[in-house]
Amino acid sequence: MFETALLLTAAFVAGALNAVAGGGSFLTLPALVFTGMPPVVANATGTVALLPGYLAGAWGFREDTAPPPGLSMRLLVALSLAGGAAGAALLLVTPEATFRRVVPWLLLAATALFAFGPWLRQRLAGGVPSTPKAVAGVLAVAAYGGYFNGGLGILLLALFGLLGQTNLHAMNGLKNWVSALLTAMAVAIYAAGGVVLWPQALVMMLAATAGGYGGARLARRIPAQWLRGGIVATGLVMAALFFWRR
Repeated sequence: MFETALLLTAAFVAGALNAVAGGGSFLTLPALVFTGMPPVVANATGTVALLPGYLAGAWGFREDTAPPPGLSMRLLVALSLAGGAAGAALLLVTPEATFRRVVPWLLLAATALFAFGPWLRQRLAGGVPSTPKAVAGVLAVAAYGGYFNGGLGILLLALFGLLGQTNLHAMNGLKNWVSALLTAMAVAIYAAGGVVLWPQALVMMLAATAGGYGGARLARRIPAQWLRGGIVATGLVMAALFFWRR
């Protein structure tokens, strides 16, 4: 009962966090590892659990969602699916020890990129990035998301900012749609690879869905600067915890 309550709570809060800022896997991964799962299996199972939450969060931001300049929704869909598939395939062949070592660095890099996003936009001001560069950026972040879901939302928000988006709610809506697409592709590959524990994943899906929709609706009423500060703080704390655990 304790483990079930822990997983439900982690999934609910993670769903809300993903809808608002990203980083829900910072909660689901440790919770699943605490129950005795190997890290790679915990990462895959937690990613499956959060998929409905991404969809609920995207629906919650439906009034605000818009693609970044220079990219169409159709192209974003294709890039999200391709990148998610590549990242998930890479996870299946990654040794557990290697995965443990790279996780905190990935989280720290994602948080830093988001924190300095406004400064980078000013430095890169002078026009919308070219379509090839935008395509490469989305494909790389989608591959990261297929490999390790933690910090994906932070990376996507930073990327969309660099591509010229300025409305944080529009960025959040698009972030949830892209996350849902690449995660769906990754889930299919994880399932084929046999690294998902379905009983835990299915239980957590329900809580993540409720958290995702509630978090999205709440975030639309929170000032953008508060959201940005919360995102950075969450990323730094979770990166520090992973470094400590390692």
